[in-house]
Amino acid sequence: MWEALAGSGLGIGVALPLGYLMARSRIAAAALQPFIAASQAMPAVAIAPLLALWLGYGLLPIAVLCALLVFFPVLVNTVLGLRSVDTDVMGAARVDGVGRWGMLWYIEFPLALPSVLAGVRNGLTLSVTGAVVGEFVMGGEGLGQLLSVQRQEADTVGLFATLTMIGLLAVALYGLTRLVERLVQR
Repeated sequence: MWEALAGSGLGIGVALPLGYLMARSRIAAAALQPFIAASQAMPAVAIAPLLALWLGYGLLPIAVLCALLVFFPVLVNTVLGLRSVDTDVMGAARVDGVGRWGMLWYIEFPLALPSVLAGVRNGLTLSVTGAVVGEFVMGGEGLGQLLSVQRQEADTVGLFATLTMIGLLAVALYGLTRLVERLVQR
């Protein structure tokens, strides 16, 4: 769970400002989109050993792997949400003298929030997968490592129990995010 949450924080922390940049700058979007799209073609199982070589073992490389999985849905939904903000509303705010930061805080962010939160909800769910894959490939002390041991021992019952637990963790994160979403939208 710690790996998934740390990776989610890292992925969200990078995706939100980058999403804002891409939504507001066509040049930045054109320059970054091919690389971001290419990054999604790389399987997490193939990236994990590279992260272990570059960053060592432990929490950091697994959190970075989780961040890579969380990053894309948050980025895409942030760009979509910001681009769908009504230009008439933004124009009216500019006429009323709202500055760049006021526009972001009072107009763009609240109107894009449902889309951004959908990306966060999706990303948090994927972070569990990233943590499991990271532990499966790089080792660790969590459910991914447990899956690896159960696979080697052909423990079918244990595999199903662990997979059920992984699913329940993803559902719990999804539900928690929905709860936060409802509280924030009030």
